Amino acid sequence: MTALTLSTAGAATLRADALVVGVAKGPKGPVVAAGAEAVDKAYDGKLAAVLDALGASGAEGETTKLPAPDGLKVPVVLAVGLGPVPEKDESYDEEALRRAAGAAARALHGSKKAAFALPLDDASAVTAVAEGALLGAYAFTAYQGGEKKASGKNGGPKQPLAEVALLGAKPRDKDHKAAAERATVVATEVNVARDLINTPPNDLTPEAFAAVASATAKENGVKVQILDEKALVKGGYGGIMGVGKGSENPPRLVKLSYTHAKAEKTLAFVGKGITYDSGGISLKPAGHNETMKCDMAGAAAVFAAVIAAAKLGLQVNVTGWLALAENMPSGSATKPGDVLRMYSGKTVEVLNTDAEGRLVLGDALTKASEENPDAIVDVATLTGAMVLALGDRTFGIMANDDAFRTAIHEIAEEVGEASWPMPLPEDLRKTMDSPTADIANMGVRMGGGLVAGLFLQEFVGEGITWAHLDIAGPAFHEGAPYGYTPKGGTGSAVRTLVRLAERTATGDLG
Repeated sequence: MTALTLSTAGAATLRADALVVGVAKGPKGPVVAAGAEAVDKAYDGKLAAVLDALGASGAEGETTKLPAPDGLKVPVVLAVGLGPVPEKDESYDEEALRRAAGAAARALHGSKKAAFALPLDDASAVTAVAEGALLGAYAFTAYQGGEKKASGKNGGPKQPLAEVALLGAKPRDKDHKAAAERATVVATEVNVARDLINTPPNDLTPEAFAAVASATAKENGVKVQILDEKALVKGGYGGIMGVGKGSENPPRLVKLSYTHAKAEKTLAFVGKGITYDSGGISLKPAGHNETMKCDMAGAAAVFAAVIAAAKLGLQVNVTGWLALAENMPSGSATKPGDVLRMYSGKTVEVLNTDAEGRLVLGDALTKASEENPDAIVDVATLTGAMVLALGDRTFGIMANDDAFRTAIHEIAEEVGEASWPMPLPEDLRKTMDSPTADIANMGVRMGGGLVAGLFLQEFVGEGITWAHLDIAGPAFHEGAPYGYTPKGGTGSAVRTLVRLAERTATGDLG
């Protein structure tokens, strides 16, 4: 993990491999942002003109490297775009700072230390820049450079930026220090979720995921309980077993429990953890299998959020449920037309084995409901329909309580995660009626993401506030990196869950 330090040193005096400054997009060209005054002075007040001559505009995420002039103790200056110049008396948007810091950190892979002289008006800006830099510095290199690693030779992929120094952030300022510590915890856990999502499915089986969760939980004072395949059969978890029984790697249900002695509220987070999804007997078509290691991103987000809550010592109880299975076709796999008896006792006619996430979540939601938490939030890469509706960068939010759905949407916006409220139309429920069982796992194709939400709602305990986050779009990024978002696993929803836990702890849910 990239190290983070706060420094009161001047931009002209700190030694580093690179110095990052902000540049905004003004009406007549790039404008040097606050924090870079000493750097601009080293360029004789002409930094904006130099950048303009090089074609830089200050557009969000744009990076431009310059040789440092005399007067600076760094060899390179990296100018990063912040987007439009703020209106008078306004500060830069936190997400703009977060993305700029992330873009800069990505551009400096292979460097040991970089000083960030971006605008830091308050502790919130410190959080945003720190978080963006630590997220942008992420790289998944565990499976690269094997021969060179084994032989001890140099080479292989560039390693992430090793250290970030935030200039203007005061290490003795209580608010700045707390902001940096929070950013470090949250970014660390987002990156843990990314690592899990990026790990090949031959290594991250349900059993392996459960082992990682168990070891990390114990290190952080979080209680853990793991139900293996024998316990799942004995307990009547027909949904999880129905999905997992076609694989040589048996399923698991993991419960993580963080408690605080002074907590007055309890949250339950439930994550879909399909460590590989072939579609089962309803096999996915060619071209749709290659990224299906990411189908456990919901469970990764839940795991990371519980650990973050524990590290932050939040005054709220948080329980995480990881419903882990591998969905494979075999002679023992569930078939279309089979009927499963869920943990709740309800029977489900399986019309499509590729609609498996809702089956494992159904069991976990019922189990979570037994403890009567104040609210349940499930997170899942659940439907391609949600991607069609909202695109690759936005997750959908459904809930049985409008105020709770609105609160989660506002929280997601606050932390920089794109989301959108979605309805649960009652007329779609009847499309899952089955002549054989209590409910089918499929309904009409149109509005499929909403149908999946309605299915999950059937397994939430009566009177319990519940929300469903369908992160199928933003959980895994297949395009070029941007801002602090890497190629591959993104850690989507971790920051939203952590902020939800923070606001629940303080009683501030609006």
